[in-house]
Amino acid sequence: MQDPRDAEIAELKEQVRRLEKMLSETQPLVAVGELAGTTTHEFNNILTLTINYAQMGLRRNDDETREKAFTKILDASQRAAKIVGVVLGLARNRKSGREATDLQALVDDVLLLLEREARKYRVAIETRYEPVPPVLANGNQIQQVLVNLLVNARQASPSGGRIVVKIRRADDPNYVEVAVRDFGPGIPPETLPKIFDAFYSTKSGPDETGKGGSGLGLALCKRVVEEHAGKIRVESALGKGTSFVVRLPIAPDAAK
Repeated sequence: MQDPRDAEIAELKEQVRRLEKMLSETQPLVAVGELAGTTTHEFNNILTLTINYAQMGLRRNDDETREKAFTKILDASQRAAKIVGVVLGLARNRKSGREATDLQALVDDVLLLLEREARKYRVAIETRYEPVPPVLANGNQIQQVLVNLLVNARQASPSGGRIVVKIRRADDPNYVEVAVRDFGPGIPPETLPKIFDAFYSTKSGPDETGKGGSGLGLALCKRVVEEHAGKIRVESALGKGTSFVVRLPIAPDAAK
């Protein structure tokens, strides 16, 4: 005869599985929500620039001024279109569709969204890219991971500082790594083993931008990366900073 407790445990496990699935599906919307303020301000800047140059082009009849105005308007419009594309990509949660993906392009797109926030908090972002082959990835999902890691790194530098983003070939030739390093206070050694646990957070709550504090970001990062047959690890030292390293498999055709 089956122990009733076994049925209860099985039901609890199923409930946990359903909750994890729901959290995974809502994570893209969380990422977009966290960036809403930043993108709104960026669009306001783009619209102001576009209006100013449109007015200048209307006031002046000479070809040189009008060409300059049209060029500035085109550049601003292309930047706006790029931002829209990245935000819409983050909002999607495709279940499959992994393909050969340019990891550098994914990083650059996320940094585009975070430029204004980095400037506001006086955080300089350095990029160090080594030539690497495409990875096998769902680009939207990996961008969500990158948003989480970069927001965490920015929050670790509340008084300004720098973040270094590296892309490099892993020691295993079948993988590529992207590392996000901050130079903040670091994570205590006793905390590191729990850093990827769901609902565990070293933060007391969201900061003034509304970001962070749920304890879900890193857990979902780990889940997404592992679903890509990759790995994520953290390296940290008190007083020196923290580095998150994501390892992703190279696309099969690119590995030849």
